[in-house]
Amino acid sequence: MEGINQFISFTGFANLTIGHIVMIVIGLIFIYLAIKKEYEPLLLVPIGFGILVGNIPFVENVGMQIGIYEQGSVLNYLYFGVMKGIYPPLIFLGIGAMTDFSALISNPKLMLLGAAAQVGIFLTFMAALALGFTINQAAAIGIIGGADGPTAIFLSSKLAPELLGAIAIAAYSYMALVPVIQPPIIKLLTSKKERLIKMKPPKAVTKLEKMSFPIVGLLLTTFISPGALPLLGMLFFGNLLKESGVTKRLADTAAKPLIDIVTILLGLTVGASTQATTFLTPESILIFVLGAISFMIATAGGVLFAKFMNLFLKGDNQLNPMIGAAGVSAVPDSARVVHNLGQIEDPTNYLLMHAMAPNVAGVIGSAVAAGILMGFLLKVI
Repeated sequence: MEGINQFISFTGFANLTIGHIVMIVIGLIFIYLAIKKEYEPLLLVPIGFGILVGNIPFVENVGMQIGIYEQGSVLNYLYFGVMKGIYPPLIFLGIGAMTDFSALISNPKLMLLGAAAQVGIFLTFMAALALGFTINQAAAIGIIGGADGPTAIFLSSKLAPELLGAIAIAAYSYMALVPVIQPPIIKLLTSKKERLIKMKPPKAVTKLEKMSFPIVGLLLTTFISPGALPLLGMLFFGNLLKESGVTKRLADTAAKPLIDIVTILLGLTVGASTQATTFLTPESILIFVLGAISFMIATAGGVLFAKFMNLFLKGDNQLNPMIGAAGVSAVPDSARVVHNLGQIEDPTNYLLMHAMAPNVAGVIGSAVAAGILMGFLLKVI
């Protein structure tokens, strides 16, 4: 009977709490949104299932070593790549190998939209400070506004590892919910006339320009923000593999098998880090709220700055201000959202290539912002 009683006390039913139920429901919602609505399924399916894995109730600290926060467990070893910022640079390598920077090279002024969208990072940073978070925690929370999950993980692993799970889940959640969050903000801030603006086709980009861009981009951005070197170094390296034309196998490996493997490991472990006994706190909920505000401000900042640029642009040089919303780092979903909204207004208006320019600029911008914050704050840790 003693053995039976112990077995019963070790079951999930005996250790189930309201927190576990809440998190399991959230995990199921993530999986539903990924499969039914197709919101970033490559992210939400691993994260949603990871939430289920992380919230199977068990007795902690009795030597079973199964929880993600228990030293020596398999999940803890896999989570090491998140805690030490190993997975984000590998994700950036794959992104670089998949990304065509032609639209940005052909119209460099659109990089300003990627920079403008980062305003959400710094405004949320100040809001988090006002709400009582430490300066390092506030910086890590603010980066959620860039809608760049790998950068959010990388920065929080350096500045606020105690908030890593909440920040990672918030960042990836808002990346996946781009099609829900951005359209109402874009429509609110633009008129129908503005949404109908047709931009002239991007000029052709030479092979030399494409190959030079990752080298010049690396030197310019990392000299300004050395803290971003692990991210931007891998991003531009992956892009050079793609554009050089002589390393196709390496580029294909980075863009397909490697990024897929890392995405699986990152998504599953980030989801599992939401273990209710550790994760479900008022602080985590507040981070979700601040993350949403940060992302909305970033979207609005990009749109409004595009409208501001139009004050100085004439004729067919004017921008469709919707592309400013793509200045957040959710590549390529944010660019697709802008393109789809343009198609609704005018089926002959193709905005995807134009929107990709601020979209990839946003990836660079959020990484630079993370490096700048590290440069300011690491000395006070």
